[in-house]
Amino acid sequence: MKKTKVIAIFDVGKTNKKLLLFDEQYKLVHEVSKQFEETVDEDGFPCEDVHALTQWIKDSFDAITNDANFHVRAINFSAYGASFVYLDSDLNVCLPLYNYLKPYSPGLQQQFYDTYGGERLVAKQTASPVLGNLNSGMQLYRLKYEKPEAFAAIKHALHLPQYLSFILSAKLNSDITSIGCHTNLWNFQNNKYHKWVELENILPKLPPILGCEAIAGYANERIPVGVGLHDSSSALIPYFAAFQEPFVLLSTGTWCISMNPFNHTPLSDDELQQDCLCYLSYKINPVKASRLFAGYEHELQTKRLSEHFNKPLNYFATVLYNVEILNNLQLSNPAKVNASSGAMVHNSDFAERDLNTFASYEKAYHQLIANIIMQQIKSTRLVLTGSPVKRIFVDGGFSKNSIYMHLLAEAFTGIEVYAATVAQASALGAALVMHQHWNSKPLPADIIELKLYKGL
Repeated sequence: MKKTKVIAIFDVGKTNKKLLLFDEQYKLVHEVSKQFEETVDEDGFPCEDVHALTQWIKDSFDAITNDANFHVRAINFSAYGASFVYLDSDLNVCLPLYNYLKPYSPGLQQQFYDTYGGERLVAKQTASPVLGNLNSGMQLYRLKYEKPEAFAAIKHALHLPQYLSFILSAKLNSDITSIGCHTNLWNFQNNKYHKWVELENILPKLPPILGCEAIAGYANERIPVGVGLHDSSSALIPYFAAFQEPFVLLSTGTWCISMNPFNHTPLSDDELQQDCLCYLSYKINPVKASRLFAGYEHELQTKRLSEHFNKPLNYFATVLYNVEILNNLQLSNPAKVNASSGAMVHNSDFAERDLNTFASYEKAYHQLIANIIMQQIKSTRLVLTGSPVKRIFVDGGFSKNSIYMHLLAEAFTGIEVYAATVAQASALGAALVMHQHWNSKPLPADIIELKLYKGL
């Protein structure tokens, strides 16, 4: 039997870890998904079990390369950001993979910004709002001052996608999509590491930067391995391949991230305070982005709904868009939502609602999505200002939610709102940047399916 030539992509999210195989037409031909129990760091705070993750990568690689159905021609990785894996001089993991949601010491944070010119200056230079451990560079700064012995033992600090690459390639590299993602590490004005990285002796621990389209090393001495990409930046790559006209991509998952690669206006203080920032694309161009913790909020509130109405946890997936329910809810006019009223909040208004006021799960769920949309409008508007965008593409979990999509279309009149169906956008992006190293066929024209939505 002839084996199918494939590229293997490990797509590591906070919740789901996936191994995905794409054929030469970039059709998804195989998928394995895994979830791990979290462990805790030395302070008892929940964090990723990096050892279990490492073993799963190795075992999955062995299994797929021995599968009689597939011929693995290349490997790459996409993974969540704001996370470092620390290696000692023997290249062993020497510290936990700290959770970016872990609270940051206010005193240490103030020390940092006081030393380097204040929050506003550093935030503008690094295109990074003040986010504590979500600024991954601040994790290294914290270790230096709170755990100096542990800091001294760190020989190499790898962002998570580059650590995953290291597992199979045994090569140490850094990547611009991870560095250029609200890390406080990169000076966008000078296009190099910020001065504090060198002054605090961080720079020697960061491996050389390798281009996203380069080969990092080889697995089993013959399979090209990519350097890995930050998942949000990777998710843009299929859209760059398919569309030339200006667009915004709203990538929905734990974070709902509105990304505008065509907005080149400098970040304002107001935008930074509302969690607006810039990423660096795989081509090292700035991408203005705003983030909302909407997927996480949706997860919290649907658990609450499940318990209150005695329904299965995933019952929300059966709830269809209902105009009559929406018309009877107390909704604000989405077209009149004031973008300046603040975009980034961890809880929607729904968190404060008494569920006893809803006659059914369906009515309560419509209200939840309506409240999330109010915040999404504010967040997305932050990146629309000053750019000629005519299309919004929504991918990820909410793109399949008819209530969310209809309300979003209602809010953005004059802009076409599409649900974009891409076979695992961030994983596909990681596959496409490796195209030249494994695939002699031309890129297909049908990698993205679109569905246009209209308002009420």
